[in-house]
Amino acid sequence: MVGFAVWAVIRNYQRSLDKPPASAGEKAVEDMVKCAHCGVNMPRSEAIYSGGDFFCTPEHKQLGKK
Repeated sequence: MVGFAVWAVIRNYQRSLDKPPASAGEKAVEDMVKCAHCGVNMPRSEAIYSGGDFFCTPEHKQLGKK
């Protein structure tokens, strides 16, 4: 009985080594936003948020919404 349990644990461990990590194939998906001035789409983390609108560059932020 003990031998079977040891064999089962070793077998499961070896199987887990053959599988790629779950996060390796998946990439985080990020929301896209549109520049209020020129309409270019960009990830939210790269956009500049001002006055309720997103902008792609500081220059477009200064020029404002079209």
